[in-house]
Amino acid sequence: MTLKPSDWIKSSYSTADGPSCVEVATTPGTIHVRDSKTAPQGPALAFTPDAWSRFLSYASAR
Repeated sequence: MTLKPSDWIKSSYSTADGPSCVEVATTPGTIHVRDSKTAPQGPALAFTPDAWSRFLSYASAR
């Protein structure tokens, strides 16, 4: 599946001039994550909603 630029949402922790630009897009049953600063057209990670939820729980506990 090809995602359009408008499908991606930039993390609120990313800034326009900062080195960290993480973007997330959703499709039915999949959460896509990419690094838009170094590879905006590059590969994206794909998570199931359950795996994404577990990742967020783990990351927020750190």
